[in-house]
Amino acid sequence: MALKATIFKARLQIADMDRDYYAEHLLTLARHPSETDERMMIRLLAFAHNASEQLEFTRGLSSDDEADLWQHSLNGEIETWIEVGVPAEDRIRKACGRARKVLVYAYGQRTAPVWWEKMESASARFDNLQVFFLAADECAQLAALAERNMDFSITIQDGHLWVASGSENIEVLPQRWK
Repeated sequence: MALKATIFKARLQIADMDRDYYAEHLLTLARHPSETDERMMIRLLAFAHNASEQLEFTRGLSSDDEADLWQHSLNGEIETWIEVGVPAEDRIRKACGRARKVLVYAYGQRTAPVWWEKMESASARFDNLQVFFLAADECAQLAALAERNMDFSITIQDGHLWVASGSENIEVLPQRWK
Protein backbone atom coordinates (compact mmCIF):
# COMPACT_ATOMS: atom_id res chain seq x y z
CA MET A 1 0.00 0.00 0.00
CA ALA A 2 1.41 3.37 -1.01
CA LEU A 3 2.05 5.96 1.64
CA LYS A 4 0.00 9.14 1.41
CA ALA A 5 1.19 12.71 1.68
CA THR A 6 1.08 14.41 5.06
CA ILE A 7 -0.91 17.64 5.09
CA PHE A 8 0.46 20.78 6.76
CA LYS A 9 -1.30 24.12 7.19
CA ALA A 10 0.64 27.39 7.32
CA ARG A 11 -0.38 30.97 7.89
CA LEU A 12 2.19 33.43 6.59
CA GLN A 13 2.11 37.13 7.35
CA ILE A 14 4.59 38.56 4.87
CA ALA A 15 6.12 42.02 4.96
CA ASP A 16 8.48 42.19 1.97
CA MET A 17 10.03 45.64 2.05
CA ASP A 18 12.28 44.86 -0.92
CA ARG A 19 9.23 44.47 -3.21
CA ASP A 20 6.64 46.51 -1.25
CA TYR A 21 4.51 43.38 -0.86
CA TYR A 22 2.43 42.97 2.31
CA ALA A 23 -0.06 40.12 2.58
CA GLU A 24 -1.32 37.18 4.56
CA HIS A 25 -1.39 33.74 2.95
CA LEU A 26 -3.22 30.68 4.25
CA LEU A 27 -1.46 27.71 2.69
CA THR A 28 -1.93 23.96 2.58
CA LEU A 29 1.23 21.96 1.92
CA ALA A 30 1.30 18.29 1.05
CA ARG A 31 4.56 16.71 2.17
CA HIS A 32 5.40 13.74 -0.05
CA PRO A 33 6.37 10.61 1.97
CA SER A 34 9.94 10.87 0.67
CA GLU A 35 10.23 14.60 1.44
CA THR A 36 11.96 15.81 4.61
CA ASP A 37 10.78 18.58 6.92
CA GLU A 38 13.83 20.54 5.78
CA ARG A 39 12.85 20.44 2.10
CA MET A 40 9.21 21.26 2.85
CA MET A 41 10.23 24.28 4.94
CA ILE A 42 12.56 25.49 2.17
CA ARG A 43 9.59 25.28 -0.22
CA LEU A 44 7.66 27.42 2.25
CA LEU A 45 10.55 29.89 2.50
CA ALA A 46 10.79 30.06 -1.31
CA PHE A 47 7.07 30.86 -1.39
CA ALA A 48 7.54 33.69 1.12
CA HIS A 49 10.56 35.05 -0.76
CA ASN A 50 8.54 35.27 -4.01
CA ALA A 51 5.01 35.60 -2.65
CA SER A 52 2.18 36.80 -4.83
CA GLU A 53 -1.49 36.00 -5.17
CA GLN A 54 -0.76 33.85 -8.25
CA LEU A 55 2.19 31.83 -6.86
CA GLU A 56 1.18 28.26 -6.06
CA PHE A 57 2.58 24.93 -4.93
CA THR A 58 2.45 22.12 -7.47
CA ARG A 59 2.46 18.36 -7.18
CA GLY A 60 6.23 18.72 -6.74
CA LEU A 61 8.02 15.41 -6.21
CA SER A 62 5.03 13.56 -7.65
CA SER A 63 5.46 15.13 -11.09
CA ASP A 64 8.45 15.46 -13.40
CA ASP A 65 6.74 18.11 -15.55
CA GLU A 66 6.08 20.62 -12.80
CA ALA A 67 8.17 22.91 -10.66
CA ASP A 68 7.99 22.88 -6.86
CA LEU A 69 6.23 26.25 -7.11
CA TRP A 70 5.14 28.30 -10.06
CA GLN A 71 3.25 31.34 -11.13
CA HIS A 72 1.22 31.62 -14.32
CA SER A 73 0.20 34.73 -16.20
CA LEU A 74 -3.46 35.37 -16.96
CA ASN A 75 -3.03 33.78 -20.39
CA GLY A 76 -1.56 30.58 -18.88
CA GLU A 77 2.14 31.12 -19.59
CA ILE A 78 4.58 30.23 -16.82
CA GLU A 79 6.03 33.45 -15.41
CA THR A 80 8.03 31.98 -12.52
CA TRP A 81 9.35 28.43 -12.06
CA ILE A 82 10.88 27.60 -8.64
CA GLU A 83 12.95 24.50 -7.90
CA VAL A 84 14.14 23.40 -4.45
CA GLY A 85 17.29 21.31 -4.15
CA VAL A 86 19.86 20.50 -6.82
CA PRO A 87 18.01 19.86 -10.09
CA ALA A 88 19.65 18.17 -13.07
CA GLU A 89 20.87 20.32 -15.95
CA ASP A 90 18.20 19.02 -18.32
CA ARG A 91 15.48 19.98 -15.83
CA ILE A 92 16.89 23.51 -15.57
CA ARG A 93 17.16 23.74 -19.36
CA LYS A 94 13.52 22.68 -19.71
CA ALA A 95 12.41 25.16 -17.04
CA CYS A 96 14.36 28.03 -18.62
CA GLY A 97 12.73 27.25 -21.96
CA ARG A 98 9.23 27.23 -20.50
CA ALA A 99 9.31 30.07 -17.94
CA ARG A 100 10.19 33.74 -18.03
CA LYS A 101 12.06 33.47 -14.69
CA VAL A 102 13.57 30.36 -13.06
CA LEU A 103 14.72 30.28 -9.44
CA VAL A 104 16.65 27.48 -7.75
CA TYR A 105 16.94 27.30 -3.95
CA ALA A 106 19.88 24.93 -3.43
CA TYR A 107 20.67 23.47 -0.03
CA GLY A 108 22.88 20.77 1.41
CA GLN A 109 26.28 21.63 2.85
CA ARG A 110 28.05 18.96 0.79
CA THR A 111 25.83 18.34 -2.21
CA ALA A 112 24.96 21.91 -3.26
CA PRO A 113 28.56 23.22 -3.67
CA VAL A 114 29.52 20.11 -5.69
CA TRP A 115 26.38 20.50 -7.82
CA TRP A 116 27.09 24.20 -8.40
CA GLU A 117 30.70 23.51 -9.39
CA LYS A 118 29.36 21.28 -12.19
CA MET A 119 26.43 23.57 -13.10
CA GLU A 120 28.04 27.01 -12.97
CA SER A 121 29.52 27.04 -16.46
CA ALA A 122 26.42 25.39 -18.00
CA SER A 123 24.13 27.91 -16.29
CA ALA A 124 25.87 30.88 -17.93
CA ARG A 125 23.73 30.49 -21.07
CA PHE A 126 20.47 30.88 -19.13
CA ASP A 127 19.75 34.59 -18.68
CA ASN A 128 16.48 33.91 -16.87
CA LEU A 129 18.05 31.68 -14.16
CA GLN A 130 18.78 32.72 -10.58
CA VAL A 131 20.39 30.38 -8.07
CA PHE A 132 20.33 30.85 -4.30
CA PHE A 133 22.12 28.77 -1.65
CA LEU A 134 20.77 28.29 1.87
CA ALA A 135 23.23 27.49 4.66
CA ALA A 136 22.85 24.19 6.53
CA ASP A 137 22.35 25.76 9.98
CA GLU A 138 19.58 28.03 8.68
CA CYS A 139 17.87 25.05 6.99
CA ALA A 140 18.09 23.00 10.20
CA GLN A 141 16.53 25.85 12.19
CA LEU A 142 13.69 26.09 9.66
CA ALA A 143 13.12 22.33 9.76
CA ALA A 144 12.81 22.49 13.54
CA LEU A 145 9.80 24.82 13.10
CA ALA A 146 7.83 22.28 11.05
CA GLU A 147 4.49 21.43 12.63
CA ARG A 148 1.16 20.32 11.21
CA ASN A 149 -0.23 23.82 11.92
CA MET A 150 2.22 26.70 11.55
CA ASP A 151 1.92 30.46 12.00
CA PHE A 152 4.77 32.65 10.74
CA SER A 153 5.54 36.32 10.47
CA ILE A 154 8.12 36.83 7.75
CA THR A 155 9.91 40.10 7.19
CA ILE A 156 12.11 40.57 4.13
CA GLN A 157 14.53 43.47 3.82
CA ASP A 158 17.80 43.88 1.91
CA GLY A 159 17.72 40.21 0.92
CA HIS A 160 17.46 38.99 4.53
CA LEU A 161 14.44 36.96 5.65
CA TRP A 162 13.43 37.02 9.30
CA VAL A 163 11.09 34.17 10.18
CA ALA A 164 9.23 34.46 13.48
CA SER A 165 7.07 31.75 15.01
CA GLY A 166 6.03 32.13 18.63
CA SER A 167 9.23 32.85 20.56
CA GLU A 168 11.48 31.53 17.77
CA ASN A 169 13.20 34.01 15.43
CA ILE A 170 15.42 32.87 12.57
CA GLU A 171 17.40 35.00 10.15
CA VAL A 172 17.93 33.49 6.71
CA LEU A 173 20.22 35.06 4.15
CA PRO A 174 20.03 33.26 0.80
CA GLN A 175 23.43 33.53 -0.90
CA ARG A 176 23.03 34.49 -4.54
CA TRP A 177 25.20 32.21 -6.68
CA LYS A 178 23.78 33.42 -10.00
